Amino acid sequence: MLVLLPPSETKAAGGAGPPLDLGALSFAELNPVRRKLADELVDLAQDVPAALRALELSPRQEDEVARNARLWSAPTTPAVRRYTGVLYDALDIAGFGRAELARAEQRLAVASALFGLVRAADPIPAYRLSGGNTLPAAGSLRALWRPVLEPALAGTGGLVVDLRSGPYAALARVPGAVTVRVVTDDGTGRRRTVSHHNKAHKGTLAATLARSRSEPSTVDRLVRLVTRSGHLVERTGERELELLTGH
Repeated sequence: MLVLLPPSETKAAGGAGPPLDLGALSFAELNPVRRKLADELVDLAQDVPAALRALELSPRQEDEVARNARLWSAPTTPAVRRYTGVLYDALDIAGFGRAELARAEQRLAVASALFGLVRAADPIPAYRLSGGNTLPAAGSLRALWRPVLEPALAGTGGLVVDLRSGPYAALARVPGAVTVRVVTDDGTGRRRTVSHHNKAHKGTLAATLARSRSEPSTVDRLVRLVTRSGHLVERTGERELELLTGH
């Protein structure tokens, strides 16, 4: 089972790992695009106003451009610890036991505008690049990533649970993936998509899937696993699930 997580705009600073080495990352076939994007971000960072425009940042976010300038020299940390924010707070990787962490490192992968796809333990630096950005030289990230990222995802095998947000799902389609919509009952029997707490619920679900001793190979088995863990989930299509929440 592979659980695809969205990244986050916020990232932990620092790290104890050596500088970025593309050879240390999973999915080596993505390295040519990774190098192209990293080199462009470093070059672009030399022109701060241009970088702010391309990355759709405000002048108060110049520190994000400075992070990109140090991409090849900054320390690294495992991807699942680099990303921060609501979803990753709910995932709470720091609370995993040793066996649970080993399973998480096998099952969790993070979509990335810069790296395409990284597994939980892959060492990466802090950076700033969003799925919807268009870079002056590289152009559209979707056009750049789709030809290489879709075959990489297709080759992972097994059940794929896709928790990515829209801009990152657009970078590569995953035929056959199980998608999850977080919903709430509006009190009239109708369901509406949860927005405010969406990330937290997806983080909790990801933690359940990462920690489980079971390895579901079908959608039905996935539903049983999630239900046994206390989540309210319903199958609404061949490969679509709704996670019902109280808010």
